[in-house]
Order: sequence, then C-alpha cells, then structure tokens
Amino acid sequence: MQTIDHIRERLRSRLPAESVEVENQSHLHVGHAGAAGGGGHYAVTVVSKTFEGLNTLSRHRLVYAAVEDLMKKEIHALSIQAYSTDEL
Repeated sequence: MQTIDHIRERLRSRLPAESVEVENQSHLHVGHAGAAGGGGHYAVTVVSKTFEGLNTLSRHRLVYAAVEDLMKKEIHALSIQAYSTDEL
C-alpha cells in the first residue's frame, strides 16, 4: 500500500472523515532536506463531523494524531485543510 493510501485510510477510519483528498507534493520539494530522508510532502483536505465546533489548531491535532506513526518515516511535511460538514 502506498503512503497516499495509508493517509487516506487513516483519516477515513480514525476521524471518521466523510471526504478525504490527498495530494503528493514531494516533486515540488526536490532537493529539500526532508526529501533526502525519504519522507514525502503531502497536502490533505478532510471533511468530518468530528471537526464541528473545533478551531483550526484542534482540527490539525486530530489529523496529526490519525497519521502519527506515518510522520516518523513516510511523511516529512503535511499541509492540512480541515472542514466540518456544515462548512461546505
């Protein structure tokens, strides 16, 4: 399973997310120190009822907690857009 699939699965199951989009942006960071370590740069957009009533920092903490073990090797950087279902 590729890292994108791992990220998508974790966010869908652990939040639970109704919508998850994951984009690999590693090609934009070639030559960056993190790229040399093997971890990729990813952007995620997540929609979940779990985010209702939470501020941005709290939402980001939930996303990071869902992919925490992937942050040690597979993910070097994660850009997050997190929305509650009532914000769409």
